Amino acid sequence: MRMTQVYPSESPWYNEIFESYGATTMTNRMPSFDEPSMNYWKGLKNQWRFWWWMRKVYASRWFAHSQVSLWYDKVISSALANNPCADLGIDGVLERLNVTLGTFYSPGSKDLRPWRKTTLHSILEPYIARNDDFGTVYAHLQRFWYDYDITEIEDALSATEEEDREMRRRVLMHDRIMTWDVPPRHVWDLYANQVVPYSVVKRFMNGFRWGSKCAPLWGISHAWVDEKERDTNLDLIRIEMLNVGAQYAWLNVLCLRQEGGKGEHLRLEEWKLNVPTIGSMYYPNASVGCYFNGLGWPLHLPPDYFESDRCWFRRAWTLQEITSFATIVGETENGIMYMGVRKVFEEWLAHLREMRREENTLELALEMQNRVSSTSLDKVAGLSYLLCAEPIPIYDAKKSDADAWEELMDVISLRSQAELFFYFPESGNGRKYW
Repeated sequence: MRMTQVYPSESPWYNEIFESYGATTMTNRMPSFDEPSMNYWKGLKNQWRFWWWMRKVYASRWFAHSQVSLWYDKVISSALANNPCADLGIDGVLERLNVTLGTFYSPGSKDLRPWRKTTLHSILEPYIARNDDFGTVYAHLQRFWYDYDITEIEDALSATEEEDREMRRRVLMHDRIMTWDVPPRHVWDLYANQVVPYSVVKRFMNGFRWGSKCAPLWGISHAWVDEKERDTNLDLIRIEMLNVGAQYAWLNVLCLRQEGGKGEHLRLEEWKLNVPTIGSMYYPNASVGCYFNGLGWPLHLPPDYFESDRCWFRRAWTLQEITSFATIVGETENGIMYMGVRKVFEEWLAHLREMRREENTLELALEMQNRVSSTSLDKVAGLSYLLCAEPIPIYDAKKSDADAWEELMDVISLRSQAELFFYFPESGNGRKYW
């Protein structure tokens, strides 16, 4: 499946149509008060007529095999998102922001005060200096663009970043995470096609329980496949998530620093907090998109599906990722499942949902024991949210399984402790294993 590339700000007929509606060109679209050849208010009216027409044009241009409107939902194409800001320059970045967001800001226009002109440049200059992609600028500024005074955008971004940093510092205390309600460190902005810090989207998430079905932030759950089968197209995943109504998504391979990548020393420190709190993204009523055959792969379950160690139902981390509002994503094929496999598939989903709903401690522990993981420590960490632990032990790869399990037992809910004590009132003499 190929994605149609649309470049709203680079259409060759763009300026011609703009000018035909009595407006100035894109590089200086707002007429100034001292232009004798143009009445300001008439030009403004014509520009709004133009933007209304453009809204309808781009609302009818879709990605192939999707129903995502590039204009109406303010979803930008991957090509536009990947444009380096240094190549565009300040005027180019501002032009594309105006086109995408339907505004008329122009540093050279006299309708903006001189101090606003300076501030607008100061906001965009750091992105140019770092040569960020346009998608980064768009993700950072779109939530402030309409209802914030331009002079306040820079302060608002800095304030939310500092608040987020302080929150993550505050929740860590004596190798414990003091609350389970910790949002992810990074999220995938699907509109801008960029991975951004949570602080960037925090303002938009206010008023939502970010782990609820009403929040625009979705979790993505997927089976881990062999490396040779990991050639998935993130553009297609982005389209599928947009189609189910997501605006932001959390995907482990994008939003969680991976082993062996850049900044390994940062990964070890971040994982202390990030790994144990993954479960917060999959709170029982959170919206989750599930790829049961691997990330981006269509749902097609052969007869031996449940026998594979790569099966979604057999992986340790996916136990906490099933919710009441899980949605199957991925293109489906004709005859997606053999009849016998389909029955088992539906029974397993119903069983897991019931297990999450009842929160039976022994049943959850036994289910985790029968699952597969890279390390036994992952199985223990994957039970933290399921057993309602608070505070949550940090993730320490050097910790032994026995020590990790003992720490977890000390902090799980009283109900879980009582349930385990009821079934196991005294120590056994069998071999400990996961």
